[in-house]
Amino acid sequence: MANEILVLGATGKTGKRVAGKLQKMGIPIRAGSRNGTPPFDWDNPENWPAVLDGGQKVYITYYPDFVTPGALEKIRRFVDTAKKTGVQQLVFLSGRGEKEAEEAERIVTDSGLHWTVVRSSWFMQNFSEFHFLDYILGGHITVPKHKALEPFVDLDDLADVVVEALTDEKHNGKIYELTGPELLSFKDATRMISEAINKPIVYEEVDMDGYVKILRDYQIPEDVIWLMQYLFTEVLDGRNESIKNDIENVLGRKPTTFREYVAKASQTGIWNIKN
Repeated sequence: MANEILVLGATGKTGKRVAGKLQKMGIPIRAGSRNGTPPFDWDNPENWPAVLDGGQKVYITYYPDFVTPGALEKIRRFVDTAKKTGVQQLVFLSGRGEKEAEEAERIVTDSGLHWTVVRSSWFMQNFSEFHFLDYILGGHITVPKHKALEPFVDLDDLADVVVEALTDEKHNGKIYELTGPELLSFKDATRMISEAINKPIVYEEVDMDGYVKILRDYQIPEDVIWLMQYLFTEVLDGRNESIKNDIENVLGRKPTTFREYVAKASQTGIWNIKN
């Protein structure tokens, strides 16, 4: 693995983009996933030394979230293992406004290794690749009642920042907060998608009990349901209603707007509504 960059979650939301961008640059990577060689699993620490062996840099993503039981202990053990195997640099994906995420960050920043922390807003791609896609395809999106606006961030912007942090030492010791250039409601986001695909999408807000029932009707796993409850009750309370300039400062360009993201995603046909 000499000179390879280990990318955890290499088949996941951000990892696959980071891995792809590094490979296009001709930089060898090792995929840290259950299908990798050797395989990586957060629940199988005995295999971590083999996964880390010989590597100098690691992009760390933790799934499903820092608030899940045992998350901090696993991250601490992984960082300790990374130090013992000779890793020199960590780039850590964190979340904005989460107490548990900040505790996880401290494990990384206190490690004695070179580090960069990337705090992310909600992904724009949640509407096209993840949780809300099925709702949009069904023409009806439902979220819990909330008041906060969110500066949704484009995953390609995030991945570009991570790649910069992994390939340029000037980002060592920096904490970046990644946001889009505007504060939007979920209703605003839904309206933009509806306009782009020229199809109606009903937007509805319900109380948390009703939302949980809907998720269970969709047969969403209980750990994901619990996480969504946490995010909408604890994180979307206004604490993250701010826009940061870190994407522009790192990349030298403006972050992607939600309309730009919608135009890009709609061209793929991902939102062709099922009638």
